Amino acid sequence: MNLDEILAEATGPSIPQSTLDLQELSRVWVAERVAPELLPWPETLMERVLAGIRRQVEIVEEQTGDMDSKTNFKLIVIQTELERWKFLVRSLLRARIAKIDAHPHHILFTISPTLASQSSSTSYNPDLLSPAESNYLHTHTALLSSHYSSSFLSTFPSALQSLDDTSGGISMISAPDLDTAVFVRCLEDCTVERTEGGESLILRRGDVWVVRWRGVKLKVERGLCELI
Repeated sequence: MNLDEILAEATGPSIPQSTLDLQELSRVWVAERVAPELLPWPETLMERVLAGIRRQVEIVEEQTGDMDSKTNFKLIVIQTELERWKFLVRSLLRARIAKIDAHPHHILFTISPTLASQSSSTSYNPDLLSPAESNYLHTHTALLSSHYSSSFLSTFPSALQSLDDTSGGISMISAPDLDTAVFVRCLEDCTVERTEGGESLILRRGDVWVVRWRGVKLKVERGLCELI
């Protein structure tokens, strides 16, 4: 056996990229549904996933109508798998849209202040929002502003018409609760702060904990922990 054969035998068969993408999409879906705030948009993953869905749809459309029973059974399997992918994508997008609907001004003025300073609806933060989500955010906030203005804000003095006022130490912007409890699984040994006083909690690899999102957020973003 040559070196390549030895290495191939030692590493075993490679996992198909589609399988890895499905596993990653499932993790992203769970994390988005569990986290109290909007997570970064998985751009590279979603590009591969959506491209794969389009290819599968083309295969189904091309082979639909074939009377061969073997081909029809193959199409049933493809369609079943396709529905699983589409369910995860739709559920992920709905979870993200629900967070945008709940805290639009927090995302616009606090998380992505560059969006608020640009009038073009095509501007977006590629780390947090997709282009479509950015367009939706702009449209949503514009409709809210128009509705509030026509309903009651126009009767107020101009100094009181701002939707992002923070005077008096009180912010008008509704934000997600970062102290929400979340379940996490530790992928690597790490330490998180359990209280504001600085008390630390040691998390061991493989452990499952219920902790505040505020304390574990950076660990999740760095891949040291995952939401479950």
